[in-house]
Amino acid sequence: MDLTTLLPDVAEMRRNYTRDGLRRGNLAPEPVAQFRQWFEEAVKAELLEPNAMVLATTDGTRPGSRTVLLKAFDERGFVFFTNYESRKAHDIAINPHVSLLFPWYTLERQVGILGVAKRISAAESLAYFVSRPQGSRLGAWVSHQSSIISSRKLLEMKWQEIKQKFQRGEIPLPSFWGGFRVVPHEVEFWQGRENRLHDRFRYTRKMGAADWSIERLAP
Repeated sequence: MDLTTLLPDVAEMRRNYTRDGLRRGNLAPEPVAQFRQWFEEAVKAELLEPNAMVLATTDGTRPGSRTVLLKAFDERGFVFFTNYESRKAHDIAINPHVSLLFPWYTLERQVGILGVAKRISAAESLAYFVSRPQGSRLGAWVSHQSSIISSRKLLEMKWQEIKQKFQRGEIPLPSFWGGFRVVPHEVEFWQGRENRLHDRFRYTRKMGAADWSIERLAP
């Protein structure tokens, strides 16, 4: 079977972005305020998982990217949670410089963030952990994230074991699980425009500086 007769021509797959524009005069003076505005619009538009973001890391030898969920953000940075023994956490321990990407395709928008990932306090991690559904709390104990397992059955057996262990008591915060906060030093807002003449604005701040500078970038 010739798949080329069944699949669309990838080279011909495109759309013209005409939904919105972005102007310098409409931007907030700092990126978190601008992000909050766009994030609220993404939620209002009922996008699937508007808090989903692509986290890219590297250990200095090989890069890696995966989708994680944003669970908090403020002027200090953007927070996600993970197993501290996972590949992403291993990469961050070697090289804390990471990137985040929010691909809001329906709104013809992207937000890209460069920053430094730092572990949050155990108290912050605990406050979020106890708010999770029971299944998610148990799952944190079950999965040794990124490690090789022989079968799905082994994972399900571990699930039953952990479920039995904590059936009559509180589920404690695992010592190997918690949050990272990505402290941004560069944030780019990208709005698709007609004829590929997209609007791109980049916020940057030097180490220790209080104010952000804003530059328009060529598409």
